[in-house]
Amino acid sequence: MGLNAFLESEILQQKEFPSEWNQHVGIPQNAYFFIQKYVRSPDKKILFLRNQNEIKSSIPSSHSCLVSERRLNDYQDSNQFLSLANRSLSYGGLLIGSVETYTNRKKKIKENRPATLGNIVYSWDAFLHRFIPKTPIAGKLYEFVSKDKGKLMSDVEALGRLCATGFELIEQQEIGERMFFVAKKVGNPYKEINPTYWPIVKLRRVGKGGIEFTVYKLRTMYPYSEYLQDLVYQKNNLSDGGKFKDDFRVSTLGKFLRKFWLDEIPMLWNLIKGEIKIVGVRPLSRQYFNLYSTELKERRVQFKPGLIPPYYADMPHTLEEIMASEMRYLEAYSLSPIKTDINYFFKIMKNIVFKGARSG
Repeated sequence: MGLNAFLESEILQQKEFPSEWNQHVGIPQNAYFFIQKYVRSPDKKILFLRNQNEIKSSIPSSHSCLVSERRLNDYQDSNQFLSLANRSLSYGGLLIGSVETYTNRKKKIKENRPATLGNIVYSWDAFLHRFIPKTPIAGKLYEFVSKDKGKLMSDVEALGRLCATGFELIEQQEIGERMFFVAKKVGNPYKEINPTYWPIVKLRRVGKGGIEFTVYKLRTMYPYSEYLQDLVYQKNNLSDGGKFKDDFRVSTLGKFLRKFWLDEIPMLWNLIKGEIKIVGVRPLSRQYFNLYSTELKERRVQFKPGLIPPYYADMPHTLEEIMASEMRYLEAYSLSPIKTDINYFFKIMKNIVFKGARSG
């Protein structure tokens, strides 16, 4: 019996795990009904993968569905695997796979251990498999010993890797000790994928003249977060204050750093280099910049962005209010630069000290 015929059979209707599925040793039984929803169509050219060599020499766009039996963690170069999968799939084709995330690992370690022992084992495991791989020298040794396999990643990093390699998330579900995902090919991989791992991150921002420059900040998000901006905006839109609503990319430590502006300390280097000034509109990513009106975008690029934005003088809530606030500042600044920045600086300091204005 062929795979598609088998999936349409009475066995499927009885909600039983079919014996024929046992040939796919890397897929746990409890993930079967999640996967079968997407592989039932008889016109799908499905390929089950146990290693990326199976698609290295495949004809581009030759499959409509790939199912990885291995976890994303277990590919020596997961980005290379995802790029090869992208090339092998037709446009709109599906990639189904799984990953062991930090959350999965934590649950697995603590599940059958006393609380204290579980915390000790988890702390050591996190140091060995999360911290060490991201350090320069020890990370190379870890990569050599492990063949760069089995590295842990957050769910944010896993989804970011998918987006960076030309996929769009369709569904994700925690099953057993893994997070399973279904992603659709919507484009080609980025030409350069440069994730940020270090405590100080480099972010591309729109500056004077519309020219992008590098802003330095303390890390507040998980690696590969920069590739998920469109996903977060489409799913959650914006909250009060113009921030992305319910932004799951921000870590617990990151929330603390943002609350007290500690994440922006490295931007003093941008100030010293003359790329920004003390008071001015916030330097924005290209994606966020494009949410603004044409008039404000044209006005914004006439001036340097700032370290302290006028937002904290007016405390607007919606995107429209933020745009109006910035336009008022820019119009005033164009008429009287020094006076405007002095007035805004003291008004902002007053809101911070006496009204508890925070970065959030």
